[in-house]
Amino acid sequence: MTLLILVIAFSLLLLGLLGSIIPGLPGPPISYLAVLLIHFFTGTQFSASFLWTWGIIVAIVFVLDYTLQAWGVKKFGGGRKSTIGTFVGLFVGLLFPPIGLLIGPFVGAFLGALSEVKGDNNRALKVAIGSFIGFVTGTVLKLGVSAVLLSYSIYYIWF
Repeated sequence: MTLLILVIAFSLLLLGLLGSIIPGLPGPPISYLAVLLIHFFTGTQFSASFLWTWGIIVAIVFVLDYTLQAWGVKKFGGGRKSTIGTFVGLFVGLLFPPIGLLIGPFVGAFLGALSEVKGDNNRALKVAIGSFIGFVTGTVLKLGVSAVLLSYSIYYIWF
């Protein structure tokens, strides 16, 4: 039974890493769920402070992921269409990994901003840069948290 739990947990940890890149999959919460599975259903025990600290970090990163994108768009003068364009660009970019994951959100934000600012290419470019900065920052945070949870899980199980 323990082996089955570990297989499920590591599948969730890997899904958490993927979810850090793919929108719609909350990467760090999935990774944290895996850590909880390991803690409660195997012989591996994490400390209470570890679980609480990483639970809080996961919650903060989850909230930041959604706010950084909007902050980047608003900070650089964009609006709703720019944000929607970023997400559409990301989904299209998923078809062309890995470069599409970087270029897609930027192009999507640019096109969304262009429709908002009525042809002001310079302003649309600024909005796209802001959206891109927010997207990349959120993705790096999510990847970092999910990677650390995976690393700690491997360490606690095997060492």
